[in-house]
Amino acid sequence: MEDRFLFELLKWEAAKELGLLEKVREVGWPNLSAQETGKIGVLVKRKIKEKMKKNNKM
Repeated sequence: MEDRFLFELLKWEAAKELGLLEKVREVGWPNLSAQETGKIGVLVKRKIKEKMKKNNKM
């Protein structure tokens, strides 16, 4: 459950960073283009890797 919440949070953060937050709010996740969802996926993956590295250093 906690992982799913983190994933959703990271998706929203990525959308905001890419300037897609308003579009997601207006049309929803399923209506984004493949290119937009791909960019979000890359950012989410990068954020997860960063968090994992950070946790392993502690």
